[in-house]
Amino acid sequence: MALFGVAVVSGGLLLRPLFQRLFAGSVAQVGALEAVQLMNRRDAVVLDVRDAAEFAAGHVPNARNIPFAELTARLREIEKFKSRPVIISGDSGGRSAKVCEALKKIGFTDVFALQGGLRG
Repeated sequence: MALFGVAVVSGGLLLRPLFQRLFAGSVAQVGALEAVQLMNRRDAVVLDVRDAAEFAAGHVPNARNIPFAELTARLREIEKFKSRPVIISGDSGGRSAKVCEALKKIGFTDVFALQGGLRG
């Protein structure tokens, strides 16, 4: 019985990335290694959409903090980055997918969500 439980749990963990991709929709995701490569090779901008308190507790170096709730009011701050790749970083990836879709609608072309957010 214990072996069956272990098999079910491990199978669920193996299928987790598949479900994350399905629920992310058409949002391109990058892992930590790919994000670093984008930052180093293509001068990507990291946009952290967590609240200020979460951002202060820890963030990607050189990330810009624009909380999800303030995004529409502060779009002018990031419009100058339309020609560069933009990596959206959140806590666990839920907010970043929404932000990616919103940025694509206003003309950003290279928009990526950090897979798993900062926890990933």
